[in-house]
Amino acid sequence: MAPGEAQPEPRAVPRGGAGPQAAAARKQRASARRKAFSLFVKAKEVPAASPGGGAAVWWRCCRQTFRERRGIHRHVGTQHGGDVERQATATGPAGRAVSAERAGGWDSGELCEALPDTSGLRREELTSKVGEVLLYYCYCEVKDPEKLCAWQKALCQHLHLTGKVRVASEGINGTVGGSKVATNLYIEVMLAQPLFKDILCRDDFKSSAGGAHCFPDLRVGVFKEIVPLGIDPKEVSYKETGIHLTPQEFHREVEHYLSQSSQGQSDTILLDCRNFYESKIGHFQGCLAPDIRKFSYFPSYVDENLKLFKNKRVLMYCTGGIRCERGSAYLRSKAVCKEVYQLKGGIHKYLEEFPDGFYRGKLFVFDDRYAICSNEDVISACRYCGTLWDQYKLCSSQHCRQLVLTCLSCRKKGLTACCPVCQEKELQVTSGAPGQALKEECECTKRRPRVPIEHISQDTGED
Repeated sequence: MAPGEAQPEPRAVPRGGAGPQAAAARKQRASARRKAFSLFVKAKEVPAASPGGGAAVWWRCCRQTFRERRGIHRHVGTQHGGDVERQATATGPAGRAVSAERAGGWDSGELCEALPDTSGLRREELTSKVGEVLLYYCYCEVKDPEKLCAWQKALCQHLHLTGKVRVASEGINGTVGGSKVATNLYIEVMLAQPLFKDILCRDDFKSSAGGAHCFPDLRVGVFKEIVPLGIDPKEVSYKETGIHLTPQEFHREVEHYLSQSSQGQSDTILLDCRNFYESKIGHFQGCLAPDIRKFSYFPSYVDENLKLFKNKRVLMYCTGGIRCERGSAYLRSKAVCKEVYQLKGGIHKYLEEFPDGFYRGKLFVFDDRYAICSNEDVISACRYCGTLWDQYKLCSSQHCRQLVLTCLSCRKKGLTACCPVCQEKELQVTSGAPGQALKEECECTKRRPRVPIEHISQDTGED
């Protein structure tokens, strides 16, 4: 434009877009989404036998089987909206997570190392202390765990997330905390990741109020297992897992089990797969909670108590579902149970639908919160005075890392260790020479058998 030349007036743009062209573009996008939705559902079809003996079609997605079309439609609509949108968009951005241009060229099963664009976000949005903690896992074949580990670390740092992520050739298991903007973006990126395509869905992410402050730092590493059962995944695979029950199905099963148990007629065991300090502050009514300190003791517990499980239906549960994947596979490998079921999504998902159901007390979590609450029940007691108390603290003795339940009144009296032995050693450390080395040994560890043997008080089903 020459100096002094009049500037042309800007053309008015009609509301809702640029007239007929915008309307046509919207119509084209809607048509593309409908087509992508149909193709996505079509890809999930599996052959099935109809009651009349003819051929029928079911759908299989996210390790769930859908027998009705409306069921798979509802699942895809709620859990795979982003996948459908990405499939519908041949060019341009695929949501805020990873563009189609960057991720569309990747085959399912390959790792896309792209990071989300956060240039449009203010730093405060990613670092806000008001946020949440995510818990998730995904079993899948990982060809290069080291590369996935490096990408996860870069992704979490990019989004200012803290937490713990375990990577192995069998998949990924993580719990991360950050602002809601950061955690939502993290979920988007994970769902857009080709490596997890058709396996991981939005419902696999469990969330609770929290944030980056719930973890001291970020730890991402490569391990042999994504949950430490202590057995080679090639020997006991997650692919041999028990039957998954939705929270509604599990609730009905527990209700029936409790009804039958009250009459002494049950052939079912409601099994808590967690550690003793977890079940101590919260568990399902009528459950069997093994007095074990680590999940890696669970196989030995099963081996030592096989008679207990003979000819039984077993209902298993854990925090988020991952321990049941391997735990149920191990129990099934012993071929002693009638059937093995597990709670899909774990206690986390159950409490979302039944906050005042059959699970009573707090839910233990592996971060600085130690527990989250869904009901007002307190089912555990102070270590020293016996008053109802369920707020864990670390043993105050420097050599011990065990958790202790000690109420405010007892803490004021200086009773802050997990047992008298630790309390005495704490005094020795305080008054002794600096740097004095002490063994981790106290009443708590001495008196608990590594693998408890249950006493069978009912018919085991043996001839």
